Amino acid sequence: MAALTVSAARGATPKMLRSRAAGKLLLLALLTAVLLPVLGRWGNGAWPHELTVSLAKPLTSASNWVIDNRDSHPLFLYFFGYISNAVVLCVRAVYLTLLALGWTGVTVLGALVAWRVAGVRLAAGTAAAFLACGALGMWVPTMQTLALMVAAVLASVLVGVLLGLAAGLSDRLDRALRPVLDTMQVLPAFAYLLPVVLVFGIGVPAAVLATVVYAAPPMARLTSLGLRGADPEVLEAVESLGATRRQRLLTARIPLARGELLLGLNQTIMMALSMAVIASVIGAGGLGDRVYQALASVDVGQALAAGIPIVLLAIVLDRVTAAAGEDRRAQTALTAPPGTPRTIGWVYALAVTAAVALAARLLHGLNWPTGWTLGIAAPVNSAVDWMTAHLYSGVPVIGGTADWAGHFTTWVLDPVRGGLQWLPWWSVLLIVAALAWLIGTWATAVTAVLAMAAIGVLGVWDPALDTLSQVLAAVAVTLVLGFATGIAAARSDRVDRALRPVLDVFQTMPQFVYLIPVVALFGVGRAPAVAAAVVYALPAVVRITAQGLRQVDPAALESARSLGATGRQQLWQVQLPLARRSLLLAVNQGVVLVLAVVIIGGLVGGGALGYNVAFGLAQGDLATGLVAGAAIVCLGLMLDRVTQPTERRATKGA
Repeated sequence: MAALTVSAARGATPKMLRSRAAGKLLLLALLTAVLLPVLGRWGNGAWPHELTVSLAKPLTSASNWVIDNRDSHPLFLYFFGYISNAVVLCVRAVYLTLLALGWTGVTVLGALVAWRVAGVRLAAGTAAAFLACGALGMWVPTMQTLALMVAAVLASVLVGVLLGLAAGLSDRLDRALRPVLDTMQVLPAFAYLLPVVLVFGIGVPAAVLATVVYAAPPMARLTSLGLRGADPEVLEAVESLGATRRQRLLTARIPLARGELLLGLNQTIMMALSMAVIASVIGAGGLGDRVYQALASVDVGQALAAGIPIVLLAIVLDRVTAAAGEDRRAQTALTAPPGTPRTIGWVYALAVTAAVALAARLLHGLNWPTGWTLGIAAPVNSAVDWMTAHLYSGVPVIGGTADWAGHFTTWVLDPVRGGLQWLPWWSVLLIVAALAWLIGTWATAVTAVLAMAAIGVLGVWDPALDTLSQVLAAVAVTLVLGFATGIAAARSDRVDRALRPVLDVFQTMPQFVYLIPVVALFGVGRAPAVAAAVVYALPAVVRITAQGLRQVDPAALESARSLGATGRQQLWQVQLPLARRSLLLAVNQGVVLVLAVVIIGGLVGGGALGYNVAFGLAQGDLATGLVAGAAIVCLGLMLDRVTQPTERRATKGA
């Protein structure tokens, strides 16, 4: 019965889609039958060597040229050198300011900013977060990370807004910038750390600029989206008043895009914080360095002590910027009195902060008191040791986590990798073309095939298929768990409230932190990398699934209930079909997030392209690192086209 409701709600669209898919399948079968005898002559093994292009020599020559001229060439002395000095001065100025304010001044300043933006509750949470950072013994590293993030976010916002303005005001520039932004977001951090280090050396400038490359694209995309989404009637009214193009931009388009700009700021901050640990590899210091050192020694307790402040900073900054976007200041009774200019309130906040910092300096209380720290590393390590001793192996009936990892590798990862590498290379391209064409258009299929073929041309076909096998296995587990949990959250407010703080923590925890407990429980290999990827990608899939199901038209559900549909029938025949677009988005985001962590999993035995990128960074081998990074970009582009419908991608890029 409920199926009638869905058909009525969606018209003949499902029938049209099915007939279109059937036609595409028939045409693909005919093309395969025609091409099979021709393609079969290319052999049934890996990518043919005669179709590969080696970039080792030109990339090595470029690397050697940079090393030889870094201290003498005018480009480095008068351009990159000035950029490096400006970054160092900015970070140092912010860090010295934070130290001058002391722990009391920083805590009060953060609480007052949160109070002015969102009210007392968030102010109290902000103060508690800063106090927790000090109580964990991480006050100085937290200030180092905060100074680095302030500089990186300011630079990212500046670059993102400029690129977004260019893309939002010019269709030609928008088309030109889109692949650049795609590459910046898909390229793994380890891949572009190497060229940044070659130019700027190990230290803060390289860390900040690497963070900018990673965090600027969301700001650019959302700025462009906000400018292009401005109300045409408002723009027409402003133009009718004789406003110039510059005046229309400053007085109409940018104010109308305020929501998108603040959302871009929010996303930029989140991505910059997620880079805190990765940037520590090239000398960023701060909390990321503590986490990275803990990973090297498999010290779960120390990693958690440094990871919690990163999570707290991310949650506080996320809530504050989100509240600024919603403009909730008028909803609290404790903001400035009516009629008081907002500028006056900010002046009061700065005056109170300065007074508190001066009092702390006079009382010699700038540094966090040593007696107020709480050591959690020892008890956490004891708990991990107990879990390792009792869960790693020898558990009756169910076996230990090491057994699970071994079985998963033997029964899932090895067969999937073996199957992909056994397939003839041209059949892989045909499968990619078929999947991309079924979900999109012929242009989508061509893009996906060219991206996959580029991997073979770069000479990393087998490692790429190894990485693809890990991604497919991790995505399958993520979708099963994510869809089930998202459905439960959508159907129960109690489950949704219980999951929200857990998902917040999982989404803001640095990627490296997941690797440490996973290695402790599962050992080293491909299975731990997959497990860490599942944990990292699961929150996004759960959130998108739950939101999509909750946004289903209530009238459709009411009609299904009136026809006598059970709860199960409503789910399978009404909610899931109507939430198809959200579910496909969940699949797409799950693939992207899984790929990001599987690459980092190369550090813990994941191998494949992730290992090549990490090896290139560790050895200064630009050719190995960049070729593997380029292959990862191509793999991500192919997976994006295969899992993202054309109509949604067009809306997204508008």
